[in-house]
Amino acid sequence: MKVIFTQDVRGKGKRGEVKNMADGYANFLIKSGKAKQADAAAMSQLRAQQKAEAKKEAEILAEAKKLKEKLESGKCVVELQAKAGEDGRLFGSVTSKQISQALQKQYDIKIDKRKMELAQPIRSMGYVNVPVKLHNEVSAKIRVHIAEQ
Repeated sequence: MKVIFTQDVRGKGKRGEVKNMADGYANFLIKSGKAKQADAAAMSQLRAQQKAEAKKEAEILAEAKKLKEKLESGKCVVELQAKAGEDGRLFGSVTSKQISQALQKQYDIKIDKRKMELAQPIRSMGYVNVPVKLHNEVSAKIRVHIAEQ
């Protein structure tokens, strides 16, 4: 019997997958709500759902690419101030949280601090490129300028 999985079933199939199962196991999956029978109506509903998900994913990807263009334009430089010593080293450091807050305040662009791939906090003055993962396929660099307070 052909079934469409409505949930992930470990070792058998993932949500949205269509598989041919033994009748007894298929009935068990249908009764437990983990699958439904793959008739013509259910298959067309599945195709429509997959098409809607693909469209939504394409919109998210396009939005991420648009944000990348905005971030990597020469106009978008995040300005931060910190106390520093004579040799240009900061007293403390600048974290991804501070960069995220400054980006929100200065350019009204909201990026989660966890998406910033800052290996270590910034400890010196000057310009720094901070890599940001906007989407699985889209990465950008934010230009950050740290000046003396």
